[in-house]
Amino acid sequence: MALLVGATIYGLPEEAHRHLLVLDVLVGVLGLALMPVLVRWPVPAATVLTVLAVISPAATPTASAAALQVAQCRPFRLAAVIGTAGVAAHAVQGAWRPSASLSYPWWLVMITVAYAALVGWGTVGRIRRELVASLRERARRAEADQERRVAEARLAERTRIAREMHDVLAHRLSLLATYAGALEYRPDAAPEKLSAAAGVVRTGVHEALDELRQVISVLREDDDTGTRPQPTLGDLDRLVGESRDAGTPVALDNRVGTGEPPAAVSRTAYRIVQEGLTNARKHAPGAPVTVVLDGAPGEGLRIELRNPVPVPAGAAVVPGAAVVPGAGTGLLGLTERVGLARGEIEHGLSPSGDFRLRVRLPWPT
Repeated sequence: MALLVGATIYGLPEEAHRHLLVLDVLVGVLGLALMPVLVRWPVPAATVLTVLAVISPAATPTASAAALQVAQCRPFRLAAVIGTAGVAAHAVQGAWRPSASLSYPWWLVMITVAYAALVGWGTVGRIRRELVASLRERARRAEADQERRVAEARLAERTRIAREMHDVLAHRLSLLATYAGALEYRPDAAPEKLSAAAGVVRTGVHEALDELRQVISVLREDDDTGTRPQPTLGDLDRLVGESRDAGTPVALDNRVGTGEPPAAVSRTAYRIVQEGLTNARKHAPGAPVTVVLDGAPGEGLRIELRNPVPVPAGAAVVPGAAVVPGAGTGLLGLTERVGLARGEIEHGLSPSGDFRLRVRLPWPT
């Protein structure tokens, strides 16, 4: 910039301008001194340089650079004002210090085109920088949102797996309580029966501990790898067999036929039956349970569990049946599960005195 100012002063050899040489040098030095200020306060510095351009051509390089700097870092309207002021300042300069090589109209045209180019160039550069910064910010936000969605999906999946394992663990512990109650009630049973029952309890405890470790692992680990497939309606016979072995008479009436509901519906139906059998063992130990499944694609899957209400206090209790304390959240958990599956649930006492649990799940065609 100093070379441009020096060249401008050197290019004024006219005899009419020689007496203004000291003024031109002072204006040039002052303009160069304002250049560092232009970086931090571009508008005030550009205003001062524009005023100096009225006095001397030595301020033209620095005033032009000021207009470019304002266009690069300030809105277009402000840059246009500075550019218009620069054209006006040079119009006044050309009037009282005319150029020997150009006529005054051509001087005005050249100055106007130069300032328009400077303002346009600076504005395009500013818009490009803002666009690049905006795209970088959007990319950063998109990456952050993606990481957040992945973390939320991972947490939701871990929670779902933990809920599934909790249901399995509750079912397993209720079976253990039933077997332990039978051992406590019949200590005089045959040794082989006591040994078999103790073996079932030992195996069940090991399986329950394994389920508990998996629940804790899922809740602690960041990844949900190593999870095992969840049971579906195809495993319903095994579930009913476990309940029968624990002393709960279960009558299964599966009218679904050969059709298999979608995997999500099938898993939800299995958990509903499992939780229903668990609640029956907790609140109506030893009472018979009837499980009915019916439905077809497009009609929905209907699940119904019925069992007699618990016997009143003081009445005879079924031998060997252990009462398992409940937290009172079984039906709440079922309601939440069915709601997530967009199904309907009803529960309560029927006119015949039985407790009924009815669930209807959507089964798409």
